[in-house]
Amino acid sequence: MTLDQANQIIQAALARAREAGYKPMAVAVLDDAGQLKAFQREDGASMFRFDVARAKAWGAVGMGASSRVLAERAKGNPNFFVSLAATAEGKFLAQPGAVLIVDAAGALLGAVGASGGSGDEDEEICTAGVRAAGLSTG
Repeated sequence: MTLDQANQIIQAALARAREAGYKPMAVAVLDDAGQLKAFQREDGASMFRFDVARAKAWGAVGMGASSRVLAERAKGNPNFFVSLAATAEGKFLAQPGAVLIVDAAGALLGAVGASGGSGDEDEEICTAGVRAAGLSTG
């Protein structure tokens, strides 16, 4: 994934949040190794937004599934997911609000996570950002 693509994802995600009238958001894009590619936090978004957005995306790229899927899996195996979060030193959060980023050939490029609204709102803006960049959520 290029830096330009990561920035396109963020800009489109934040534009969608503004169109929908959501609270101030933060959006983090990670590459396929879980490294931060780009991040923005809107004015008025709380200080925790970076950590939450990154942790949602980090879990998604690390486990190869959206954070919504991971939240559902965690219901059936809570001890594993609590242990995973501890092992990851707080970089893993299994809550809705992050989606995978996949290219046209199906290759995993990374993940994008958002924080600031409900899990549904966060996921919605991430999906909008990925699609606006001409990519897929998998």
